[in-house]
Amino acid sequence: MKEEQAGLITACIQGDETAIAQLIQEHQLGVFRLALSVLNDPSEANEAAQDTFIAVLNALRSYRENSSFKAWLYTIALNTSRSRLRKKKTLERLQHRLTAIFHVQSQCPPTLEDVVVGNEEDAALWNALEKLGEKHRIPILLRYYHDLSIPEIADILNVKEGTVHSRLSIARERLRSELDGPFKAMGE
Repeated sequence: MKEEQAGLITACIQGDETAIAQLIQEHQLGVFRLALSVLNDPSEANEAAQDTFIAVLNALRSYRENSSFKAWLYTIALNTSRSRLRKKKTLERLQHRLTAIFHVQSQCPPTLEDVVVGNEEDAALWNALEKLGEKHRIPILLRYYHDLSIPEIADILNVKEGTVHSRLSIARERLRSELDGPFKAMGE
């Protein structure tokens, strides 16, 4: 499997359009889901995913084959998403100020919760995740939603594995408290 991945990466570096399409197709959904979990907006997540793959293709020569490609890719996706989120928050603050100045009612676009969450249990889970804050939410999403290993999460977040374990433990405990039990069965 690693040899196939290495061959695919080499072909991408050489400009093979079929290989590039294959690489994107293999990882597109995971990158989109990660971006969506950070940005909370499907159209922003789609833009972030596209930006991620552009950055990945431009940086493929710097990828070290002895490390996890998925972790490397998700690090770029997370950084891209965070950057878009910072820009989005800045624009939202500006919009709120302008709205107050001109006394204009703004119509908020549907949130990820409106689009994705269909029932009360999912809504409660999403609300509980939102309350965690990025420091604890991102490790939970990477571990349980994207099914990444502790070492991969540590690589993506640029922290020690023990820190990942600690953040996951704290996040699970907060989710347990918030949801009153649904996460009691969740383990590593």
